[in-house]
Amino acid sequence: MVTKEEIKILMERSKRFLDLAKYSIEKGDYDLAAFNLEQGLQLYLKAEILKNGARFPHTHDLIEFLEFLYEIKKDEIIRRIISEYAVELGSLTDAYIMARYFTRKYTKEEVEKLLNAVENIISKIERS
Repeated sequence: MVTKEEIKILMERSKRFLDLAKYSIEKGDYDLAAFNLEQGLQLYLKAEILKNGARFPHTHDLIEFLEFLYEIKKDEIIRRIISEYAVELGSLTDAYIMARYFTRKYTKEEVEKLLNAVENIISKIERS
């Protein structure tokens, strides 16, 4: 059984990853910023899934997390998020894989767009 404390820890970690992403952008470390953005959103989505009484799927694909969350909540906002941010979600998922297994350089413009997308996604889910 998942406790409120576990969910709180995931949410706090999510926020710390997002803070690290912002710091990395300020320092010009865009590759690390992209990875931290992915981790922050992934932990946020896992916490949301747990908060809604389910176990999250074993994946690193952010779209799969959102699709799973949609199946739980049946909230059309989540369906719209998947459609509206499909490219950014794919880029963020790639950032996780690229940081671990390959080399890929991110630009300031890319990570700023990704940051904006992550903040918008979280904001929309919080209001749903």
